[in-house]
This record gives sequence, structure tokens and C-alpha cells, in this order.
Amino acid sequence: MALVTVKPTRIDIAIANEIADRTNSELEDTAKALTWGADEHVLLALAAVGWLYARRGPADERHTADHILAVSLATAVLPHILKSAINQIRPDRLTVRGHRHGIPFSGRPRDAFPSGHAVHMGALASAASLLPPARRRLVRSIAAGLSLTRVVLLAHWASDVVAGFTLGILIERMLRPWTLAKSDSERADRRARP
Repeated sequence: MALVTVKPTRIDIAIANEIADRTNSELEDTAKALTWGADEHVLLALAAVGWLYARRGPADERHTADHILAVSLATAVLPHILKSAINQIRPDRLTVRGHRHGIPFSGRPRDAFPSGHAVHMGALASAASLLPPARRRLVRSIAAGLSLTRVVLLAHWASDVVAGFTLGILIERMLRPWTLAKSDSERADRRARP
């Protein structure tokens, strides 16, 4: 039983109505395929494979892989906990014309807030700060684009995606002191050696 009910904003409703009026089956099918790139199962599998692969690498790579796996696990669990306490109807449950234009039904009807996909992508975008600038921009662009597929599919209100993305950033930054502290201290030790 949910403790809180969240209502969409006027802007959320206006955006959802525009999408429902202007979308088509091809756009929805493309968004449906792309959104898998932000799915928790896919991301957890990739993080686990990366973690295993990094075991053979240098310490910095192992610590980064530890961080990515910890962040992936946290961002997989937290949205489920929040959704059990927060009730919000998905926008795809409130449109008839959108379904005529190809919008599919997604997830549980009252699990709109926050967008779990956006939580994962916010964490990924934040973790990208560990990458060189060109890769960082690429990862952040992909993360933003994959998050927006949730709005295009009317699986989430725009505010659900913004909140989820922001939550993902916060989770990644909060875990850094624990998961990356060892690599920071090892780097400092190496610099202090003659």
C-alpha cells in the first residue's frame, strides 16, 4: 500500500498530450527498442561482466568497476522501494488517442514515480565524470536520450524522468566516498613514493 500519491504537473500533462497527439507506431517502436538500453536487467548484466573483466586489470580499473557495480545495484533496488511507497498513475493509462497512435502499455499502472530507467541513466551520466571529456559527453548524451524514451513512450511523466535522473546522480555521488576512496588513497600513495 502506497503512503503517498503524486499527481502530474500541468506541464507533465501538456507534454503527454502533445506526445499522444503527434506520435506514431514507428516512433513508439523505436523508443521501445532504445529504452532497453536503460533497463536495470541489461545494466546489471553489463556491470557484472565489466566487473569480472576488470578483475584482471590494474587497481584503478578494478575500483572503478567496483563503483559501477555498486551504483548499478543501488539504482536497481531504490526505485522499487520508492515505487512501493509512492503511487502515481502512468500517463499511458490516461490516454485513448495515444494508444491509437501506437503508444504501448508499460509496467504496473501506478508505478510512474520515479522513472527507474532515468535513475540508472542519471547515475551513469554522473559516473561519466570519471571518463575523459569526449567519452564523458558521449555517455551523458546517450544517458539523456535513453531517459527521454520513457517520456516518448508515456511510461513516465516528464517530472518522473527529471526526478529519477537527479536521484541517480545523487546516488552515484553518495557512493563515491566508499567505493572510490581506496583508489584515491592508492593514487596518493604512489605520488608520495620517491
